[in-house]
Amino acid sequence: MAEESDLEKTESATPRRLQKAREEGQIVRSRELSTFALLAAGFFGVWGMSGSIGEHLQGMLRAAFKFDHASAFETHRMMIGAGAASLEGLYALLPILAFTGAAALLAPMALGGWQLSAKGLEPKFDRLNPIAGLGKIFSINGPIQLGMSLVKTLVVGIIGGTAIWNRREEILALATQPLHLALANTVHLIAVCCGMTVAGMFVVAAMDVPYQLWQFHKKLRMSKEEVKREHRESEGDPHVKGRIRQQQRAIARRRMMTQVPKADVVVTNPTHFAVALQYTDGEMRAPKVVAKGVNLVAARIRELAAENNVPLLEAPPLARALYHNVELNREIPGQLYGAVAEVLAWVYQLRRFKTDGGDVPVAPTELDVPAELDKGGVSDEDADQEAADTLNPANDDGASA
Repeated sequence: MAEESDLEKTESATPRRLQKAREEGQIVRSRELSTFALLAAGFFGVWGMSGSIGEHLQGMLRAAFKFDHASAFETHRMMIGAGAASLEGLYALLPILAFTGAAALLAPMALGGWQLSAKGLEPKFDRLNPIAGLGKIFSINGPIQLGMSLVKTLVVGIIGGTAIWNRREEILALATQPLHLALANTVHLIAVCCGMTVAGMFVVAAMDVPYQLWQFHKKLRMSKEEVKREHRESEGDPHVKGRIRQQQRAIARRRMMTQVPKADVVVTNPTHFAVALQYTDGEMRAPKVVAKGVNLVAARIRELAAENNVPLLEAPPLARALYHNVELNREIPGQLYGAVAEVLAWVYQLRRFKTDGGDVPVAPTELDVPAELDKGGVSDEDADQEAADTLNPANDDGASA
């Protein structure tokens, strides 16, 4: 199938699509936001620590220009002085470096968070295709990125240039001020100009962040066919799931059929329903249903019962009540204790007759079955389900499952 065009991708990305993109290293990123965060951290660091930085700078200058006549002719003193000045400068800028480092780590979390993915490092040779590169340059995204760069340059340049121009007299006056005062004022002016630049970058970032979010979600848009295909993959194809359910029912009913020879009695409708009951004195609290079915399944239960000399009793109300109200391998409800007790009593009498002889026991006919438990004949759902299972090739094992 041909790949869907961008015009066909009208649906928002699903959560699964977003998660897959994240695993592949595709996360919303804004360079302008990161730049703004770095400048803002540096600005507040310089602004808040201008006094401390000025003191360090004064110490560096005093140490650099204060030396005796003998030291002027010692070449190794130059390297020592450079090393000391470097350490002094590092101490002065260490807090600002810490602020900017924290900003560089935390800024990406504002949009997409951190994501370590090895897929982003995999070589992609299609990126070396010059035709694809030209296509990106002349795509609609190219002019937009160029326009954003021009806007950023203009905004930052105008704001920064204006800040410097308005303070030109203060900058020129630094040459006439004492050293300690000139250094403090220099740091102050740098902080003010940086603050104005940060304000300009804030404007640029405020325009770039919505655009990057829109571009990211636009890139991950899906067509309706992709959404349907993903739904089928996540939820499962209905046809496949139906086939699996049929196979599961077939296995369950084959297992159920193996319990029929172990049953004590099979209660029938006589044609539509068949329910096999089992009771072991001392091991079970009450008789339980070990097999049940309607139509063809009921016929197979009756065949297995006849082949294994399991007694068959025609008791339509009781058979329907057991089928509709008792699940497989579950004990019968208390309302049916009396009726099932009569059936089991007849079974025990029948066994005694086969071993000891005597009068043939009379099968019970008037069983006490509550009317609310007798739900009538075969429901449409039971009939449709058995028809579907019967058509399943997996059911050709003789179990009618």
